[in-house]
Amino acid sequence: MSTDTDGSAPRPAGYYHLARAVLYREFLLFVRYPANAIGGVVISLFFFGVLFYGGRMLAGQALTDSIEGIIVGYFLWTLAVGAYSSISNDIGSEVQWGTLERHVMTPFGFAPVALLKGAAKVVRTFLISSVILAVMLLLTGTTLQLHVLTIVVIASLSILSVLGLGFAAGGITVLYKRIGSWLNLLQFGFVVLISAPVLEMPWLKLLPLAHGSALLQRAMVDGVRLWEFAPAELALLVGVAVGYLGLGYAVFQLSTQRARRLGVLGDY
Repeated sequence: MSTDTDGSAPRPAGYYHLARAVLYREFLLFVRYPANAIGGVVISLFFFGVLFYGGRMLAGQALTDSIEGIIVGYFLWTLAVGAYSSISNDIGSEVQWGTLERHVMTPFGFAPVALLKGAAKVVRTFLISSVILAVMLLLTGTTLQLHVLTIVVIASLSILSVLGLGFAAGGITVLYKRIGSWLNLLQFGFVVLISAPVLEMPWLKLLPLAHGSALLQRAMVDGVRLWEFAPAELALLVGVAVGYLGLGYAVFQLSTQRARRLGVLGDY
């Protein structure tokens, strides 16, 4: 509930207040538990270091010639994992803590709350992934074309489809509770999607991340700006993002409705 400044009766809180509360909550979690955030950056850089230095020992010049594409792909992978886990893991935690029903009983409903929480964590993930990207460029001595508007728009649309996958995974979690091993396995599937050969097999553009990864490579490696892409390419990117987000949202709604009918919504 929000109160008018003139002291009149409180008004029902709207989506603006919900979004502000969710963003503030995410900020507090980041400030009060910095070791967790720093640990995520260190782990991501560790794996990249293993990939880069180990690959350079084995592949030599071949890896050096493709390092720009590897950096861009790894940057998008960190964003995708953060967006996916922000939905699926958060719903799984609510199930374990026994607080899922409280979200369902809110005036907004659980799906909008989960979506806004996911959006807030995507903002945090963008900031963390930007730090990871800067360190990767320093470690490798690589230069990329960093046009902020182009990168933010393409990357955001790319990971919207991953948010849809996170919603679908969260809905399945509500039904079957403990499926964490399967959810974590899907994160490694993002590597395959990001490196999909869309030029040789154009139909792969319909899969999550594949088309967005190709456009992000062109933007960050070749310096193509947002308005220089063909309208059909951008329209396809938007269509894939909206399609998978809508499909994942529908799966989540159907799963939670089935959980209610079976009486297992609050069980664990």
